[in-house]
Amino acid sequence: MGNDLKNTDGPVRGRSSALTLEHLRYAVSAADHGSFRRTANALFLQQSTLSRRIRELEHSIGMTVFVRSSGGVRATRTGREFLRAARSILEQLDALLTTAHSTGRGEAGRLAIGFYTSLSAGNLRASLLDIGQRFPQIEIEMVESSRARLVAALRNGIVDVAIVIGADPLPDCNAQSLWSERVVVALSEGHRLADKDPLCWTDLREERLLLTRRDPGSQFQDLLVSKLPSPTDRPKIVLHDVSRGSLRNLVSAGFGITLVIEASVSTNFGGLVYRELRDTGEPTRMSYFAHWRPDNENPALAHFLKILSERYPSPTIAT
Repeated sequence: MGNDLKNTDGPVRGRSSALTLEHLRYAVSAADHGSFRRTANALFLQQSTLSRRIRELEHSIGMTVFVRSSGGVRATRTGREFLRAARSILEQLDALLTTAHSTGRGEAGRLAIGFYTSLSAGNLRASLLDIGQRFPQIEIEMVESSRARLVAALRNGIVDVAIVIGADPLPDCNAQSLWSERVVVALSEGHRLADKDPLCWTDLREERLLLTRRDPGSQFQDLLVSKLPSPTDRPKIVLHDVSRGSLRNLVSAGFGITLVIEASVSTNFGGLVYRELRDTGEPTRMSYFAHWRPDNENPALAHFLKILSERYPSPTIAT
């Protein structure tokens, strides 16, 4: 089967440079089957074609890869080393192509999501679980920051989408309405309003309302002004440059009350009770919106937006 080759481990003269991935695949398959005939049948080739490709490979690399015999073929010592490297190359290439195809379809890749709400429960957590189950190859990166910093992150491409409270448009971004969550009041267990449920906005008139200077403190201030237009009806607002967790610690210590979104209600803070806040008999709610740049061509973003539109059907607001 080829008089120009010797059945030894030595080099083969007359090498050429016409080595292709097809040659590697044929050689690896021949090693797996142990026979050119069985390999040719498996690959739907003529045995003569396969033999010719293997000879071309051996000429190209300058070594005998297979010892031929009437019982089939077996790899030479140096051939086994070559086939081990060839198999590694093909496996890496297959993995690379699979990843590239998945990335192109948005089934793989990276998606950066900006937010400043709780991930312990609620709709954002449910949406993340959804995309994680449907597209497990997409790497999700969460970026928790203020609204102002998320605007800059969207503009600079650091995040693909920002999920924030309020319908106020972000510059040069599209927006989609998502979900709304109830606003609740966090009180210490011994507070005078702890036994009343639900609460009305007017019940807060004489209270010390603790808010963070960080988000969503400003949104709560805007909401308070809209619900209690008269300054005499409003509670005394005390601002702290602390996290929401630290704010609740102050509340449990009796320094005042605070407002939280229902997804942020936590049982980890002892000494607190939560009461629904109503307006004209209906729960007070705050809405979340997704914002993204219309020129962002990340396929993973398109999939995430599709999931959001399925879960929370609403029209997209273009800027």
